Amino acid sequence: MKFGLIIIGDEIVQGERIDAHFPAIKKILAERGLRLAWVEYLCDDRAELVARFEQSFQRSLAQDCPVLVTGGIGATPDDHTRQAAAQALDLPMALHPEAVKLIDAAAFKRGETDLNTMTHQQRRQMANFVVGAQLIPNPFNGIAGFSIRQHYFMPGFPVMAHPMVKWILDTYYQDAFFKDNFTQRCCMVYDLQESQLAPLMEAIERECIGVHTYSLPTLGHYGEVKRYSIELGVKAEGEAVSQVDRAWETLMARVVEIGGQLT
Repeated sequence: MKFGLIIIGDEIVQGERIDAHFPAIKKILAERGLRLAWVEYLCDDRAELVARFEQSFQRSLAQDCPVLVTGGIGATPDDHTRQAAAQALDLPMALHPEAVKLIDAAAFKRGETDLNTMTHQQRRQMANFVVGAQLIPNPFNGIAGFSIRQHYFMPGFPVMAHPMVKWILDTYYQDAFFKDNFTQRCCMVYDLQESQLAPLMEAIERECIGVHTYSLPTLGHYGEVKRYSIELGVKAEGEAVSQVDRAWETLMARVVEIGGQLT
């Protein structure tokens, strides 16, 4: 099963923070036999988020592809994710009673006793979700995320979002674990250029319908003497998986024939 991933935050898009979500969530999915179908990075711009969410809700419905969303669900002026999701669905927003209770409980745990302060009322806005949303528990501080129409909205903090992703997968998608019919093979090729490999790769894709080839060259830094290498691979899903072994053996034999060394 494949998932979409939307990572929201000016600080990430503008390079002020290094994204920690993509590699971690990819790993969490892989540990359960799941994969990413696509990844998108978005700024904290309300109009852009609305437009992208409209597309994402439509794509998710058409392709049955759940979407994980991180960032922008706080209660400061630069947080637009909750409102943009509601606008994209043309649905109202309302305080979620259970989410409010969780926010109040977190305040009591910190020793706060007056829940009528302006600060706490502002904090409660983090429970203002799209009507019909379900809660996603947050084990770090108890302040919930929310889900609606196969979209799962979580905070931008990795320490919160990543345990929430695990909960989402284990709660809603356990039946899909390790059911994905996908496989790939790869190795390192030395002493050949991509231009020499390209005709071989094209031939494999013609001969083994549904099998895809790929190459990822590794280049040395300027001034270094380093052996040129290429990661060469084949991959397939669905019925084409049955052709991967033949495609791989054929490709490897042809690489050796033209002088490539393999590891």
